[in-house]
Amino acid sequence: MSSPTRLAGRAIDAGRRLALAPDWRPAAAALLSVTAVAETAAGGTIPTDTLAFAVMLCLAATVPVAFVRGDVLTATATVTAATIAMAASGLRPPAAAVVGLLVVFYHLGLWRSPRIAALAVLPLAVYVVVQPDRSGGATPATGTFLLVAAATAATAGAMLRAREKSARREASLQAAEGTLLEHAARGERARIARELHDVVAHHVSMIAVQAETARLTTPDLPPQGTRDLLAIADNARTALAEMRRLLGVLREDAGAETGRRPQPGLEQLNDLIDQARDSARASTRLIVRGAVVPLDPGIQLTAYRIVQEALTNARRHAPGAGVDVELRYGEGDLRVRVRDNGPGPAHGPPAGAAGDGAPPAAVGHGLLGMRERAATVGGTLRTGRGALGGFVVEARLPTTRLGDGYGEVP
Repeated sequence: MSSPTRLAGRAIDAGRRLALAPDWRPAAAALLSVTAVAETAAGGTIPTDTLAFAVMLCLAATVPVAFVRGDVLTATATVTAATIAMAASGLRPPAAAVVGLLVVFYHLGLWRSPRIAALAVLPLAVYVVVQPDRSGGATPATGTFLLVAAATAATAGAMLRAREKSARREASLQAAEGTLLEHAARGERARIARELHDVVAHHVSMIAVQAETARLTTPDLPPQGTRDLLAIADNARTALAEMRRLLGVLREDAGAETGRRPQPGLEQLNDLIDQARDSARASTRLIVRGAVVPLDPGIQLTAYRIVQEALTNARRHAPGAGVDVELRYGEGDLRVRVRDNGPGPAHGPPAGAAGDGAPPAAVGHGLLGMRERAATVGGTLRTGRGALGGFVVEARLPTTRLGDGYGEVP
C-alpha cells in the first residue's frame, strides 16, 4: 500500500473515531470560536469599525460545529455562508474558521448523500468563479483553497460512509449465509437420522429376538440368566418404541411422509449407476478396487447417499460429462471417489489438497449434506478441482468388518 493511501486511510479512521466520540462538538466549537476571535483581533489589519462584524462572522463560522450532530444541513449552510462572507469582504478566514468548515463538510459527507454534499459545495464553487477582486487578507487563491478543503472533507466523510455501509452489508450477508447453512445442516442431520433409524432399529430388534431365542432354546438356563435375557429383550423393545417416537417427531418437524421403505446400500449401487447413465445420456462407470468385504448397513447407506448426491451434482453442473464412481476397500476404511470430466471449478485447490474447492459460505446444500453424512459415521469428505480437470468428491469412511450372514457386496 502506498504512503498517500495509507495516510488517507488513517485520516478516515481518525475521523470516524472522532465523529463517533460523544460530547466533543460543543467543546470543539467553543475552542474554535475563541481561537478564531483571538486570531482576528490579534491580526491588527482590520479597522476598528469593522472588527465587530469580523468577530460576528468568526462566531458564525465556528459556533455551528456544536450543533452539527442535530442539524448538519443548517450548520453547513451557516458555516459556508460565514466563510464566503469573510472572503468576499476581503478578510482572510482564520485557521479556526477553516477547521470549522472542514468539520461540518466531513459530517455532511458522512451523514448525507453525495448529491447533497455536492450541492453544499456549489456555493464555494460559484464564489471561486465570481469572487470580487478586493484588497486585504483574502486573495484569489483563498476561494480555491476553501473549495478544495470543503470538497476533500466531504469526500472523506462519504468514503467512510460507503465503507461502513459496505461492512454492514457484508456482515448481513455473512449472517444470512450462516443462518441458511446452519438451517440446511440441521435439516440434513434430521434427514440422516430418519434414514439411519431403520438401520439401527434392525440391530436393536435383532438383540431382542436373539435374547428371546437364547432364553427359550438354552437348556438348564439358571434363573438369573433367564431374568437377564428377559431384561435384555425388554430393554431392546423399549429402545425400539423410543426410537419410533423420536422418528415421528423428526418426520413431523421436517414434514416428511410417514411411509417407510428399506434404506439402500451398496447392493443398490448398480441400479443407481444405471439410472444416472440413462438420465444423463453420458458414460457413468462403477469401479471397485480391493477385496470386497461386508460392511455395516450405516456405512453402506452413507456411501450410497454420497454417490447419489455426487451424481446429481455432476448432472446439474456438468451436463453430458462422463462420471467415474470408484469404491476402494482398504484396511479399516472404504474410500468413495466420484469424478466427472466436466470443466470443473475455475478456482480452488485440487480435491486432495487441504480445504475444499469453495469457501464455506459458498458450499452448496449438496456438498453440505455429503459432509454431514461422512461426519455421522466418523469419516471425512473433500471436494474440489480434479488434478486433470473436472470436479472430484472423495470420502473416507471408517469401516467395521461384519461377520457372516450379511452377504457379500457384488
